[in-house]
Amino acid sequence: MSSKANRGEKKRAPVLIANRGEIAIRVARTCRRLGFPTVAVYSDGDRFAEHVKFCDQAYAIGPTPPRESYLNIEKLLEAAKKSGAKFVHPGYGFLSERPQFVEACEKAGLTFVGPSAESMRLMGDKIQARATVDGLKVPRVPGSPGVVKSAQDAAQFAKKIGYPVLLKAAAGGGGKGMRRVDSEAEILSNFEAAGREALSAFGDASMYVEKLILKPHHVEIQVFGDGKGGAIHLGERECSVQRRHQKVFEESPSPILDRFPKTREKMFESAVRIAASVKYAGAGTLEFIVDEEGGFYFLEMNTRLQVEHPVTEWVNGVDLVAWQLLLAAGEFKLPAVPERKGSSIEVRLYAEDPHNFLPAPGPLGEVQFPSGPFVRVDTAFTRAGEVSLAYDPMIAKVSVWGSDRAEALSRMREALDETRIEAPRKPDGSAKGSLRTNLSFLRKLLRNRPLIEGDTTTDLIPKNPDLTAAETVTAPSPEAALAIALYQFYQENKSSVKTAAGGASSNWSLIARQEGLKQ
Repeated sequence: MSSKANRGEKKRAPVLIANRGEIAIRVARTCRRLGFPTVAVYSDGDRFAEHVKFCDQAYAIGPTPPRESYLNIEKLLEAAKKSGAKFVHPGYGFLSERPQFVEACEKAGLTFVGPSAESMRLMGDKIQARATVDGLKVPRVPGSPGVVKSAQDAAQFAKKIGYPVLLKAAAGGGGKGMRRVDSEAEILSNFEAAGREALSAFGDASMYVEKLILKPHHVEIQVFGDGKGGAIHLGERECSVQRRHQKVFEESPSPILDRFPKTREKMFESAVRIAASVKYAGAGTLEFIVDEEGGFYFLEMNTRLQVEHPVTEWVNGVDLVAWQLLLAAGEFKLPAVPERKGSSIEVRLYAEDPHNFLPAPGPLGEVQFPSGPFVRVDTAFTRAGEVSLAYDPMIAKVSVWGSDRAEALSRMREALDETRIEAPRKPDGSAKGSLRTNLSFLRKLLRNRPLIEGDTTTDLIPKNPDLTAAETVTAPSPEAALAIALYQFYQENKSSVKTAAGGASSNWSLIARQEGLKQ
């Protein structure tokens, strides 16, 4: 693939982005700004994906299943060699927390954009991380001292600490390979399934057991280290609103820590101390549970860039990917802790059933995202495409900034109301494919009273069944149906249609919205 003109401010060595989708595009955008040529990789299923078109070069790395492509270290190194890349940015997921990948990159003469293999082993491995923080006397959630080798071993340990417990993938993240279990019978029936999910996602089926704290707040601290023992924090993110143990709504600052400012400072100090102790390099996140009394407990460290990093970038006014790249290139000096300003919120748009959160991928038709000076959309779907069942079904991340939480919530409501994601249409007007999205759920979530009041514990969704209840759809009046049809016709043919009256299209839109057009 021919190289595109580089628009960066300075010519630097190429970066191979060992990932796909929105994170590959997000990394490539900063690379372009800084003058790093970009190299994309793609599986057979991603041959026509947006991230492939966005980068300067692109190389095929194997069949669609991740284990044969994005998790194939040999294929990635081969692509790096062919492209002339000198840096490898892992994004998040896939190989981003695999020390073997870091070592393979170094052996091949490549610079891994992230922490050292040693730091990753100390903190990226969930079991080793627990031992590390114990030595630093940071409080943590009770759990098994190491990997449990069988369902029987897991059940025996769970009996000691008491139910409910979580089965968790030792190499995991993003809720994959995680199960809540409330009895020995549930452990025996879930252990192998959780291991298979972890093996598919991370190439490692190892599991451990952890006590489940009820009514917790999930709060994480963003850190950045220089790899020499220096580290700073960049504030916290509250990530308590989750389904299937995966986040869908994140914000900064955290409402629970606003109630406990001393807890916030202790968490900052603990996070920086942990990162400094392992000489951490680059962006990392310390995850904690905060209870209703302001007590906090270490969960794990994600030794990579987080999905929700835009929230931190908004309130700190920084570009974390730029910091990662410049540190890897030897051009970065750790600054003082930035002054955090305002409030930021992010939501994740998924191709999933909004009632049970099961993946519902399929082809995309019309896609319309919000825009504005305080709105950011990270996506790999800027036009029609397809959400694949082979990968995570996230379509986009929408984030906003406000001078305070109320303004941020208001801007997010407006942004979601402007968002439109549809399946393509057949000639008879019916939907083509099985695509469904959680957009209606997110719109309801942003109007949920407990969320507005900041009561965002991890059980918010199950405690508010109205969020996932099926909607009653009222048929529009004949006049509204005509307005809807005219507006949809205009949207589909606006490049070739000229309206007789300048404001006609917007009038159709207004009537359609007022009459309940479901987008």
